[in-house]
Amino acid sequence: MNKAITFEDFARVDLRVGTIIEVNDFPKAHRPAYQLTIDFGALGIKKSSAQITSLYTKTALLNRQIVAVVNFPKKQIANFMSECLLLGAVNGKDVVLLNPEDRVINGSAVA
Repeated sequence: MNKAITFEDFARVDLRVGTIIEVNDFPKAHRPAYQLTIDFGALGIKKSSAQITSLYTKTALLNRQIVAVVNFPKKQIANFMSECLLLGAVNGKDVVLLNPEDRVINGSAVA
């Protein structure tokens, strides 16, 4: 088990819903990945990379809503600057993306 955190620690993590509006291959990534452009509504457009090619095609990801952490510092991955972190459940070697059951407004907070 990981070390317990306080509610205040958790509250500092900004989890938001966004819609994937662009998906590109990421050939410079060490493991197969996509470069994603995500619309977070009033928070703006953010980019991320995700190693989810084993379960998702580019077509299946386009216009899909996801949940992401939007307040991490930017991270350079190869020649790409990732601005948010998608959330998913690890299922063996695959990652299954978390998403709202119904469509919500882009930028909606996850509570």
